[in-house]
Amino acid sequence: MKIIDLAPGDERLTSDLLPVLQALRPHLTEELLREVYEEGHPQGLRFSAAYTDDGVCVGAAGWRVVVNTSTLRMLYVDDLVTAPDARSTGVGHQLLAHLEQHAREAGCHIFSLDSATHRTGAHRFYLRERMDIAAFHFQKKLD
Repeated sequence: MKIIDLAPGDERLTSDLLPVLQALRPHLTEELLREVYEEGHPQGLRFSAAYTDDGVCVGAAGWRVVVNTSTLRMLYVDDLVTAPDARSTGVGHQLLAHLEQHAREAGCHIFSLDSATHRTGAHRFYLRERMDIAAFHFQKKLD
């Protein structure tokens, strides 16, 4: 497996990464992904894609390094998804390892992500990966 980081404008964002990312974020279109990355990249947003030896994208991660008063410096994972037909094959584990390496290289103290409450399979995976449930995430929709 090969994991690469994709820069804004890289055609593989829409041809390879987007179809996998849509398994987690079905609302994303090519145009919306481009807009999000154009605005998010200066804020630290990055995307990584996991490829099989045959060149098929089977995993996607959106992430950023965040500096704040509670964690000081952390790598926050916005999106982490394995293609449905490649789940339980080690893709998620390798993507997490890739992102943890980025976190260590960036001097992060924390590696963090949120997972929706209904994603119990993902929760089991994160716990197996030795991640802790450290907080509740609260949100309020704004009109």
